[in-house]
Amino acid sequence: MLTVHELDASHGDLQALWQVSLTVEDGEIVALLGPNGAGKTTLLRTIAGVHRPTAGHIMLHGNPIDQLPPHRIVEAGVVLVPEGRRLFSTMTVLENLEMGAYTGRARKERAQTLRSVYDTFPILAERHGQLAASLSGGQQQMLAIGRALMALPRLLLLDEPSLGLAPLVVQSIFDVIGTLNRRGVTVLLVEQNAYMALEVAAHAYVMEQGRIAAYGSGDELLRDDRIRQAYLGYGPAEAATL
Repeated sequence: MLTVHELDASHGDLQALWQVSLTVEDGEIVALLGPNGAGKTTLLRTIAGVHRPTAGHIMLHGNPIDQLPPHRIVEAGVVLVPEGRRLFSTMTVLENLEMGAYTGRARKERAQTLRSVYDTFPILAERHGQLAASLSGGQQQMLAIGRALMALPRLLLLDEPSLGLAPLVVQSIFDVIGTLNRRGVTVLLVEQNAYMALEVAAHAYVMEQGRIAAYGSGDELLRDDRIRQAYLGYGPAEAATL
């Protein structure tokens, strides 16, 4: 579905991505792990067209998208849920959701998609007239995902969906990610909670200093000593308990 080939990207004179290559197959959940500053957010923003690559290619179903403007990439079915949610805080829940359905394809199905979003997140239906700023952190994350769903994504780019949320809310968000995937939405997930990400992911990539440093199935990386010590908080002696 998605192929990223030897991608470079820079912030001014500072290079952030170095020959990054990855693939996401149709119907998969793929996790992207790494420390702060590794380039994960830059990679998602570059795939989404918000940031321009300086070298390399991004292909969606075999078609290049790396030179398309962001709205054309959304029309093609790639939708980003940014880190920090980036909601329209002075607009209502419903208005935020409607903003997600701005492409021609999404506008035609807006009413049906809105019902589906409300079925997925009933709290958003209950609070459709509230300002986004008045919601809890977990509800705001649900709204951010719901707004993205209004654009009818085929590939959903999720940037740190559990950031700053309570454990029970995090579990709820991951349950929703699993549900969306079973409905046919492919997911590329950047996530600080490495254990939960690897639990749901078919495959995962680890980024360090703007490069891909490791790749494997979720289970393989859960059992990798270096990954466990760096991202899961325990060492080789505890491998037998996994």
